[in-house]
Amino acid sequence: MKESEILSNIAAKLGITSLKPMQIELAAASAPRITLAAPTGSGKTVAFTIQLLKRMPQPGRGVAAVVMAPSRELVLQIASVVKAAAAGYKITAIYGGHKMDDEKKSLTPVPDIIVATPGRLLDHINRRTLDLSETEILVLDEYDKCVELGFDADMRRIVKKMRALKSVILTSATVAQAIPDYLPDGQWQSYDYSADSRSSALQKVHVGSPTVDKAQTLVALLCSMPERKTIVFVNHRESAERLHAYLKKARISAALYHGGLDQHTRQLAVELLHNGTVNVLVATDLAARGLDIDAVDAVIHYHLPPTAENWIHRNGRTARNGAPGTAYIITSEADSIPDYVDWSRDYVPKNECDASAIAPAVATIHFNAGRKEKISRGDILGFIMAHTDISSQSIGRITVFDHEALAAVPASGVPAILAAASAAKIKNKKVRVTRVVT
Repeated sequence: MKESEILSNIAAKLGITSLKPMQIELAAASAPRITLAAPTGSGKTVAFTIQLLKRMPQPGRGVAAVVMAPSRELVLQIASVVKAAAAGYKITAIYGGHKMDDEKKSLTPVPDIIVATPGRLLDHINRRTLDLSETEILVLDEYDKCVELGFDADMRRIVKKMRALKSVILTSATVAQAIPDYLPDGQWQSYDYSADSRSSALQKVHVGSPTVDKAQTLVALLCSMPERKTIVFVNHRESAERLHAYLKKARISAALYHGGLDQHTRQLAVELLHNGTVNVLVATDLAARGLDIDAVDAVIHYHLPPTAENWIHRNGRTARNGAPGTAYIITSEADSIPDYVDWSRDYVPKNECDASAIAPAVATIHFNAGRKEKISRGDILGFIMAHTDISSQSIGRITVFDHEALAAVPASGVPAILAAASAAKIKNKKVRVTRVVT
């Protein structure tokens, strides 16, 4: 594709009318092998997408490019950007957590670009449902995270199948590790934008806890900032479960996200934060990278980050793309503050909380039918408007998956929607509609 066409698509579909210096520099690169170090939220997905599409051959020649990323969430985010920027190319996302049969069907006709998690991609190769022998372009996004999660052996096996490989783009949030020996030999052109570009927009605030158990301090802090989209970071799954239960008991709506949950549950948690049903996500460091959540107002370090890298990635969830954001650091006398953790001021929240004052006015409705049942966003929007008094302006984000859909609606309108669903059909199909309980 021509760069002018790519940029026109990005402007029209993503609303990005001017590129950042990093994106401009990478777009102009001509080396066959590139490494890019840039923090979360810096726009590196758009940067490597431009470079990838400039190198693409004409569509319909088999799988010409593969993008690998460490998580399902990141795969979907990348795929949405590539689809927006590309014209005339078929892009398919491959990841675990949904039906293999659905994915097999999506591979006919053969896609031009595949965005995938390494494990699922290797599964398809082993099943002979994919042929990468003619693949010329490879992007390894968040390569350091892929290695950390144990995907290095899978990636090695996959790359060996790419006998026509010519171009490689290797990205990471921090300065890249040694180039893996299974990638093509030769000189690499490196771009280092790993310095914390959010420092001017990010405020770092210390909150002292009078007790070693910081849960009550967290509740007071959350109550002091209603309507602020917030991610609370803890170091262990068990702590996440306990803290989520504590917030629920305190009547604070929150979602839960950690690696012990299945893909569907994690996907739902992200969607609830995205669409405003909850304003709080309690998460381990799994959520520090790869999640595509707009306008996170604050992150809270309930537990101190175990490494400097965790500190950078957690803070990278907020103050993105020049927007303001705050990182709160809760400590007690039992904490030892590492050198990489710092703040500019202290804050003492009032030890009072009226949970009803911070309860979101949004609810999420679940439909047990999706794309594979030919249900679209328009179908769901039309159903709600036809059977209730809810206006289109009051209906929020509608997300349609393979076999289900979610819609954000005013909480006050839920009874009317459920009553209508018990008697009506959507596109002549009987669809079960329920409220998602947080």
